[in-house]
Amino acid sequence: MTQKERYEAAKEMYAKLGVDTDAAIAKLKEIPVSLHCWQGDDVIGFDHDGPLTGGIQTTGNYPGKAKTPEELMQDIDEVLALTPGKKKLNLHACYAIFEDGEFVDRDKIEPKHFAKWVEFAKARNMGIDFNPTFFSHDKVKDGLTLSSPDEETRRFWIEHGKACIRISEYFAKETGVPCVMNIWTGDGAKDIPADRLGPRERYKSAIEEIIAEPHDSKLVKPCVESKVFGIGVESYTVGSAEFALSFAATHEGCLPLMDNGHYHPTEVVSDKIPALLAFFPEIALHITRPVRWDSDHVVLFDDETREMAKEIVRCGAIDRVNMALDYFDASINRISAWTVGFRSWQKALLSALCSPDEDLRKLQDAADWTELMVRQEQMKMMPFGDVWEEYCVQCGTSADAWFDEVMRYETEVLAKRA
Repeated sequence: MTQKERYEAAKEMYAKLGVDTDAAIAKLKEIPVSLHCWQGDDVIGFDHDGPLTGGIQTTGNYPGKAKTPEELMQDIDEVLALTPGKKKLNLHACYAIFEDGEFVDRDKIEPKHFAKWVEFAKARNMGIDFNPTFFSHDKVKDGLTLSSPDEETRRFWIEHGKACIRISEYFAKETGVPCVMNIWTGDGAKDIPADRLGPRERYKSAIEEIIAEPHDSKLVKPCVESKVFGIGVESYTVGSAEFALSFAATHEGCLPLMDNGHYHPTEVVSDKIPALLAFFPEIALHITRPVRWDSDHVVLFDDETREMAKEIVRCGAIDRVNMALDYFDASINRISAWTVGFRSWQKALLSALCSPDEDLRKLQDAADWTELMVRQEQMKMMPFGDVWEEYCVQCGTSADAWFDEVMRYETEVLAKRA
């Protein structure tokens, strides 16, 4: 059978269950997912020469890391060609691009320092999401930024956040796509603190000042992101889950952002998505794959990835959930890491769109748990791979032959970098 014949057969099988695979494919083409720039250079950026610090780290030294804006953009272009679907570009503030001889610190960055990224995104019909960079900087004092008791330190980082609000609005105006601006810090303590409230009160006040920076709420979507712990801040995290969720719930226009690696190992974000959607008009996600802890492994088509996508689709929340990838693996080919992760989330979304949710919901409401279990298990054996292949073909990319191109690119481009 040809690829088209296999798809037509799969389409007929799904139709018997009340699923329109053509509609699922068409819908997925409209769903934007933010592609994170920092997989290409191990979260280093271009505004400093020092190591990655602030509670996060990368492991591995696979050859070919991007070291310049031009190399990073070249690598992103390669990934765009290898992945189906609609994309946004996700930037950190440390990826500011300065002209020769020019430099300003993070509290003074301006839209002009990201003009080349805007030019890049517009040429590829992409919006841009943004993140202030509260790490890898000498003004991170004693592991603290926005929660620091030192007024000068705290003021520097508040001004950085405010500058990022202005840059986010610039991105939205230039691209015509709203910008999700996420606030995350690694603030915390290595050992047991004597004061848990004080840092959180300072943190709350600092974020309030940042999001009070004038902006069009239709263009800029500020978020707050939590974390359990980080390297060097194992005992206490200022921006805990309870803090971030409470802040978003009590500040109009601020979204909660959940990273599925930023919780205890027994917690799952798939269950948290419908809980938050009951209260928030919009939420945001950073999609990764935690192993033991927030190790930011490459996203795979695994159980929790599929469950998160299912909940977004089942809740009718595709337009209410801002989705972005967030991982950084330096131990393998970075182009492959990007591509596998993006494709895995696309697969999860397509699989969710190919589920007879209304029928399954009726079985649950009728307390028919027997048939519900049978139908859910039945879906696991449907010929989803043929639907995925058709989606890739319609998007102008291959379902399974892309890795040869990654190896060609490694040989001809990455291996030649100094």
